[in-house]
Amino acid sequence: MGFHRRLEPTGFDRGAGAFGIAACVMSAAAAALGTLPASAAPQDDTRAEVDRLYTQAEKATEAFNKADERADTLREQVGTAQDEIARQQERINTMRDSLGSLAGAQYRSGGLDPSLALLFSDDPDDYLDKAAALDRITAHQAGELEDLQLAMRDLAQKREEADGKLAELERSRKAVARNKRVVEGKLAKARQLLNSLPYADRAAYERASRSARAGMPDLGGAVPSSARAAAAVAAARSALGRPYVWGANGPGGFDCSGLMQWSYARAGVGLPRTSQAQRYAGRQVPLSQAQPGDLVTYRSDASHVGMYVGNGQVIHAPYPGAPVRYDPVGMMPVSSVTRP
Repeated sequence: MGFHRRLEPTGFDRGAGAFGIAACVMSAAAAALGTLPASAAPQDDTRAEVDRLYTQAEKATEAFNKADERADTLREQVGTAQDEIARQQERINTMRDSLGSLAGAQYRSGGLDPSLALLFSDDPDDYLDKAAALDRITAHQAGELEDLQLAMRDLAQKREEADGKLAELERSRKAVARNKRVVEGKLAKARQLLNSLPYADRAAYERASRSARAGMPDLGGAVPSSARAAAAVAAARSALGRPYVWGANGPGGFDCSGLMQWSYARAGVGLPRTSQAQRYAGRQVPLSQAQPGDLVTYRSDASHVGMYVGNGQVIHAPYPGAPVRYDPVGMMPVSSVTRP
């Protein structure tokens, strides 16, 4: 799904385990570029533009993920509404059949004017008994008719609501497609710019992107806040080295929020799909009190997220070409720290 080759998106696919979607093409490489040799300085503008495009793509991707998540919710709501409409229609049909039977009984029993029927009756006492029963039937029929009218109004309202949700679903589908095109356009332009760099500069950029943090850093013996946080950290560590794939939430590849969702799902905890929603998926704590398993969101719009693992380190899925890895918690401006 997505793309597995460096900076080569191949289109939209949710991939294994992904239904709702989020992607986080971040610009953390900008910090690492300070380690490049002086000879790379003439290419700084190109690399800065690549980082800017990554950031723009990340923001567009979060809008894409939000629209897709909304579309999933609407599909479920439309399905539920259609089931309710079918059940209501069946109830109305049953009520109509019942009313038809009552109307037939009334017609058969009350075809004559009551005074004439009594006059010509062979057994006046029997007629009076039947007339009393007919009155009860008529009262019951009136109640049934009122129930039918209420049911038909309720059905009309449900159909109107379902039509509205279908229209909203179509708008969400268009938003998903629109944001998908924006993301892929930004990433394609970034790839073209990288390809325009001399080989040595491109290689230096990619070395900086990958960083030297694939190994296990010193996490300082930090203790997770709970057993489920510990399980989520273990899951995230098991994903180290897997590729960044935008729109993916594992197990073969991840975007930033997809990694968080997948890791906590392994711990039996359901997280929202986007980094913005994950920001509020628990209790917020100061960065100084962060514990392993806490979610760290970045930038004022919370467009990137990683998992704190201790000693100033996070695990995250950075951006295309950079696999799931450790990085310093301060790699970008921290927006919030959330404890699920």
